[in-house]
Amino acid sequence: MSSRYAETYAAWQADPQGFWGKAAEQIDWFTPATSVFNPDIGVYGCWFDGATCNTCYNCLDRHVEAGHGERLALIHDSPVTDTVVRFTFAEATARVSALAHVLRGLGVEKGDRVIIYMPMVPEAVFGMLACARLGAIHSVVFGGFAANELATRIEDAAPKVILSASCGIEPGRVIAYKPLLDEAIETAAQKPDTCLILQRDALTCDLIDGRDVDYADIVGSALAAGQGTECVPVAATDPAYILYTSGTTGQPKGVVRDTGGHIVALKWSMAHHYGLKPGEVFWAASDVGWVVGHSYICYGPLLHGCATVIYEGKPVGTPDAGAFWRVIQDHKVAALFTAPTAFRAIRKADPTGKLIDDYDLSYFRTLFLAGERSDPATIQWAQEKLDRPVIDHWWQTETGWAMSGNPVGLGAFPIKLGSPGKPMPGYNIHVLDDAGNPVPPGTLGNIVCKLPLPPSGFPTLWNAPERFLKSYMEDFPGYYATSDAGIIDEDGYIFIMARTDDIINVAGHRLSTGAMEEVIASHPEIAECAVVGKADALKGQMPLGFYVTNDGVARNATELEKELVQLVRAKIGAVAAFKTALPVLRLPKTRSGKVLRGTMQKIADGEHYKMPAAIDDPAILTEITDALKMRNLIG
Repeated sequence: MSSRYAETYAAWQADPQGFWGKAAEQIDWFTPATSVFNPDIGVYGCWFDGATCNTCYNCLDRHVEAGHGERLALIHDSPVTDTVVRFTFAEATARVSALAHVLRGLGVEKGDRVIIYMPMVPEAVFGMLACARLGAIHSVVFGGFAANELATRIEDAAPKVILSASCGIEPGRVIAYKPLLDEAIETAAQKPDTCLILQRDALTCDLIDGRDVDYADIVGSALAAGQGTECVPVAATDPAYILYTSGTTGQPKGVVRDTGGHIVALKWSMAHHYGLKPGEVFWAASDVGWVVGHSYICYGPLLHGCATVIYEGKPVGTPDAGAFWRVIQDHKVAALFTAPTAFRAIRKADPTGKLIDDYDLSYFRTLFLAGERSDPATIQWAQEKLDRPVIDHWWQTETGWAMSGNPVGLGAFPIKLGSPGKPMPGYNIHVLDDAGNPVPPGTLGNIVCKLPLPPSGFPTLWNAPERFLKSYMEDFPGYYATSDAGIIDEDGYIFIMARTDDIINVAGHRLSTGAMEEVIASHPEIAECAVVGKADALKGQMPLGFYVTNDGVARNATELEKELVQLVRAKIGAVAAFKTALPVLRLPKTRSGKVLRGTMQKIADGEHYKMPAAIDDPAILTEITDALKMRNLIG
C-alpha cells in the first residue's frame, strides 16, 4: 500500500478547518459547532466552539445503540492475580452508568473534580468514563504515588470524591494504597467529601466512617437495581480531565484536556495513525496514570469501537519475557503500543527472542513505540525477531496524541532508524536556535510547534494560566516549546535527540546525549544505557555513561569500557570527549519507563536531589551512587 501521508498532510496545510471539520463528522454531537476553530478564545484559539457532546456517549452508548452491544470492549488481563475478565460494550455501559449514578448520589455534578488513584483494574477505566458521563473532570493520579505527591494534586484539583483501592499488586509485593491516601488527605488543606474504595482480595483495608464507602457494595447495588444516568451534554471547550505532569520546580503542572478536540483527534488517530478497524483489539501496555493510558487504554480504542486491554503485569517477571507474546496471543491483539524500555527489558532477558516462537502472533500486525527515545538497536531487534513493522512515534502529555509518526492507516512510508517519523497533520514543527531563528536541515536545535496546536492540544494549565505561558509559550513567541531538542533532516524526518536540559556543552560544543546513547546501545552486549553531562572545571561538562549488559554477558568492565569509548569516538568523533562508561545493574526509571537522567546527573555532580515521585525503585539510586563512588566520580 503506497503512503497517502504526503497528500493528507498537504490537505491539512491547505485547509486546517476543513480537515478537522471532516474528522469531526466521525463524532456524535448533541449540537454542532458554530465554528470549527475560533482564534479569539484562549491563548491560541479553541476547536469546535459552540458544539456540545459527551465523551462517554461516544465511547460506549453509541456502539450499543448501533447494535454492537455484544462486541468486546474491555479485557482485564492480570497475571499478578491470575485472572482475566472481559466486558462487552453493553456490560461496560451498564457498569459505567451505575458508577455515574453512585457518583451523582455522592454530590458529583458537571464541572466537579474526581481524583482516581487506582491500580490497573477495570474500575479505573470505568471511573474515567463515569466522570465523562456526568460532565465531571477526572484527574488520574498514578497508583502508588507517595502521599505528599498525591496531597499536592488533591490540593490543586480540590476533588469532591476520590476513587481508590485498598492496594496495588506488583510481582513479589503488594502496595497498600489506603495508608497513602489517608496520609495525603490529612496533609492536604482541601478535603474530599467521600472516598469510594475498591477492596481487593490481596489486601483489604479499614474504611473510615462518614467518609469512606465500599465500591463493590454501593456500585453493585446500583447495578443490580438497574440504576444509571444519562450522558450529560458538555461544551466541546469544557475540560475533560486534568493530568498532572512533573514541573521543574517540583510543583506538578495540571495539564488540561478539552473535550471536543480530544475525541476528534483520538478517533482520527485510531484509523489513520494506528491502522485499526472497529472490532479489533488494541493494547497500550502503559498505565492509566499516564497520558498513554488516558488516550489509548481508555478513550481512543473505545471511541473507535475497538477492544482495549488493561494489563496488570510487567514485560518481564509475570512470569517471564514471554508475557507480552502471551497477551497478544490470548486476546488476538492487532497492535501493541508500549515504551522502548519494555522492549529493552525483554531483549535483555531473552536476547535471542526464543520465547516469541512459543506463541501464535498471527493476528498481530504492528508494534508502536513511544515514551522514551527509541534507539535503533532496539528497533532493529524488534523488527528482526517479530518480522513486523516497528513504528516509533513522538508525543507528549501536553498534546494528547502523536506529534510525529508513521501513519500505517494511511500507508506507512519508509522507516529511518532513530526517527519517530514525520509531523502528523495538525502539527507544523520547526527547529530553532536559542535566539528563535530557524536552523538548516540536520542541525541540532529546539523543537517547537507553530501555533495553533491541533485538536486535543492543551489549552491551559489548571489554575495556572501564567505558568502555562511562561513554561510553554514565552521562549519562542508564536510557537509551543516542546522542551525537546533534535533535528529535522532534508527529507522531513524528525529526530528527537534529548530533552533540552540533556543537551550538554563540552568546551563550547553542543552535544546530544541521545546520539551517544544510540552509539553505545548499538554494541551487541549492551541492553540499555544512559549518558548524562557531568560538571567539569575545564570543559564545562563531560559526558558520563552508564550501561547495563544483556543477561548472561560476563565481560571485563575495563575492556568493555574501552570498546564503548572507541565506538563513540569512531561514530561521533573526538569532539564528544566520551571517556567514561560505568557498568550498573539497573538504570533508575519512573514506573512509566523514563530514565531519570537528571537525578543521575545531580548524584554525579554531588548536588542535592529530591526523590522522584514516580521512581520505580529508590534503591537503584543507591546503586548508581555506589558505582560512582567506586570510580571517585562524585562531585
